[in-house]
Amino acid sequence: MNSPALLRCLLGSKKRAAVVVAFWVLIAGLLAGVAPALESVEDNASANLPPAASDSMKARDLVRAQLPGQDATPAIIVVRGKGTDAAKSATQSVAAITSALSGTSRPDHVVSVVSTVTAPDAAAELVSQDRGAQLVIVPMEGSPSDESFQNAVDEVRALASDRAGPADVAVTGPAGIATDTVKVFSGGDKVLLLATVVLVLIILLAIYRSPLMALVPLLAVGVAMRVAETLGAILADAGVITVSSQTASIMTVLLFGVGTDYALIITARYRETLLDEPDRARAMQAAVRRTAESVLASASTIVLAMFALLVAVSPGLHGFGPYLALGVAVMALVAFTFIPALVLLLGKGVFWPGGVDKAAERSRGAGVWHRIAALVARAPVKVASAVIALLVVLSAGLLGYQESFNTLSGFRAATESEHGQHLIQEEFGPGEIAPSTVVVHSQDNLRSGPAPADIATALTDADHVSRVADPRMGKDGKTVFYDVVLDLDPYSSKALDAIGPLKQATQSAAQAAGVQDATVLIGGETAQNADIRSALDHDTTFIVLLVLALVTAVLVLLLRSLLAPLYLVATLILSFLATLGATTFFTVTVLGDDGIGNRVTAYIFVFLVALGVDYNIFIMSRFKQELRTQPPAKAITAALTRTGGVISSAGLILAATFAVLMTQPIRELFQFGFAMAFGILLDTFLIRPLLVPAIVRLLGDRALWPARPGTPTPSTPTPEPPSADAPAAQAAEPGSGRLLRAFTWIAVIEACTWAGLLVGMYLKYISETTELGVRIFGTLHGAAFIAYVFLTVLAAIRLKWRLGRTTIFALLAAVPPFMTIAFEIWARRTGRLPQPAADPSPTPAL
Repeated sequence: MNSPALLRCLLGSKKRAAVVVAFWVLIAGLLAGVAPALESVEDNASANLPPAASDSMKARDLVRAQLPGQDATPAIIVVRGKGTDAAKSATQSVAAITSALSGTSRPDHVVSVVSTVTAPDAAAELVSQDRGAQLVIVPMEGSPSDESFQNAVDEVRALASDRAGPADVAVTGPAGIATDTVKVFSGGDKVLLLATVVLVLIILLAIYRSPLMALVPLLAVGVAMRVAETLGAILADAGVITVSSQTASIMTVLLFGVGTDYALIITARYRETLLDEPDRARAMQAAVRRTAESVLASASTIVLAMFALLVAVSPGLHGFGPYLALGVAVMALVAFTFIPALVLLLGKGVFWPGGVDKAAERSRGAGVWHRIAALVARAPVKVASAVIALLVVLSAGLLGYQESFNTLSGFRAATESEHGQHLIQEEFGPGEIAPSTVVVHSQDNLRSGPAPADIATALTDADHVSRVADPRMGKDGKTVFYDVVLDLDPYSSKALDAIGPLKQATQSAAQAAGVQDATVLIGGETAQNADIRSALDHDTTFIVLLVLALVTAVLVLLLRSLLAPLYLVATLILSFLATLGATTFFTVTVLGDDGIGNRVTAYIFVFLVALGVDYNIFIMSRFKQELRTQPPAKAITAALTRTGGVISSAGLILAATFAVLMTQPIRELFQFGFAMAFGILLDTFLIRPLLVPAIVRLLGDRALWPARPGTPTPSTPTPEPPSADAPAAQAAEPGSGRLLRAFTWIAVIEACTWAGLLVGMYLKYISETTELGVRIFGTLHGAAFIAYVFLTVLAAIRLKWRLGRTTIFALLAAVPPFMTIAFEIWARRTGRLPQPAADPSPTPAL
């Protein structure tokens, strides 16, 4: 948006502004007409599953393939008798429920009924030790995400409640949990949207003191949200991306937050420009031009951070980013076009009732920010020390940090599924609510011989095993399945830790029983959560490093500095640790949550770093602009006072929108909303106005090293910077033109070479390449990419960061080698390239 011609084309007059507004309204309407409803393409199941290549998922696939009929989703009815003869009460209730669910008038989707009535031999597993409680298993066909399936579960609940009489009854199990999950999520969507709109409108009215100006950001967010939702629905329907209910909820608050932020930044600069430029169209063009760099850097940081989640192998993280990145990209386009155009279209009325003069005068900065700037100038060491000390104290809350993998405990609303689980734990033991399935696969036939029974006997002596059901033989005769009940809460960390030893014990039992080279897999919710935890631990490390690298790179390019990104990123890390510590203390220690949601920590880091850096970008970008006319000490003071009000307002709105997530009846959204609101307030009112300016004051002329401030020029109308089309020699020292041309040609040749290699890798990657060859190829890719980045930095330093279009094109040439590395990682993680063996004895293929 730095092109004056483009700005004049879009914002040169009211008529042109009207065309821009009409264009966005038309696009939103057309997309809404062709896109499916977002709710119809949401995928809430895969987000809670481990990677497809994990042992627990392989075990699940074997159960479905080898045990016909086991792919049904069971509803578990738990019945606890009442009165002096609880056993008789439970028996009568189970008989009545079984009769109702076995007749011809049973609810749709019900396949069969397993109870003491239909399967007397299973009484040992279906009846509690005191015989006061019984279980009824009701397998149900169909997809739990279908409305008809959920209605069938409701019918089962109604019949069970009606036939149970005085007995206590509850329907839980996978079918009940899936139905309750949908209900909990759907109940909060409308509340979330309404609360967000009302809250943002109130804050905007207080900031702008003009109803029309307050409506501008809301209208822009509405257009961006509609376009993003419809595009997301189209892509999800085509299978390109995945969208879950949680992602859709976060998208709502994210767009309201960043959308109003961008609107505040642009309109504040517009009001400031009106002090010197009375022509509103030219003032708006200047405002957009002067804010383009910082806003684009902000949006790019968020988009890149969202795309960084694609390196994750966990479905819950991998599918989270693209939809949100799409929303932020659309919001940035709307902010640069629709918002300025709508403000121009509304004319003077946008400032009613205060008028243009009062609106422009408020842009000079409130008195409180002058006092804060003076405080930082007087005692930068004390200010920085006090803020850092407070962040360290808040980080101490991490001493109580623990994660939770129990979905039901995360509902902040009473559900029948959770009540049923509590009944099962009380009457049957903690592990009965989610047995594990141990799978033993052999190359030989196991139908004849004592091996299956011997393995079952050995498993009963394994650590933390409460009960082992009779083995079930797969239809191939080579696979045996054991339902193993642990004596632990299946969602606890101890249960997750027990999966590894259980697998080793099974392997030893199989060898002792004479089954050589057996493949052992463990399925079930505990094993799945163990695989999810392992994948998340691995993913979080990669995501943290990648996001920090991306943020650092954006800051380097924006500030033309190597030192500033380092201390700015350090403040972001401190902010994250303090936020996570405060969130852990409040939600786990004070509110009593089982733990932090297993994906919440990664979400907090990505969002807090991506959004928190925005405020550093805004103030440091303004600091760099002020350096043209003032020395560093006065420049940081001017940057703080001029941006203090608008950035604080933007931070307050962003924090408030995320705080709305705390109204949702889901633990993960509550914790995420609290953390984001708290962390953004830290960044807005402590780190950005106090810590960062204090560090800049202490560093002085070295704050943007290696760039050094030149001699300030008087504050006169500054000429436009040299066009990127100008010859490189005019913007650099003698001799740099030849270097730039040579560098560019090398980059072009290298880009073409890498692109050809990339195409070749897609077409023929594994079939004609040995493992050693692939490793050598990957090493060369990595070395070349690192060398290329190093050459790019050296060239940029030599050119004193005066980058024209040719240099930017050269920088883009680094994308193909990066893509080859990314492709290799993807190929390994998806199984298209074999992983190195985890142990000396590889498991045979199933």
